[in-house]
Amino acid sequence: IAQSARVEGLVVLEATIDATGLVTDVKVLRSVPLLDNAAIDAVRQWRYTPTRLNGLPIPVIMTVTVTFSLK
Repeated sequence: IAQSARVEGLVVLEATIDATGLVTDVKVLRSVPLLDNAAIDAVRQWRYTPTRLNGLPIPVIMTVTVTFSLK
């Protein structure tokens, strides 16, 4: 729908990455209503190398910007 409506923009998300590198929680910080769900779905599929503190994997919260542009 967003593509046919020619909607572009940035969606800024806050993602929680657990100790295994999986995305466990996502919140929208900056919204483009037609693009929010696509951005959330994409980020939930990503996998990260676990962050380590003193050699032990820990969960982290990070900000992710997803850019949607039509060519």
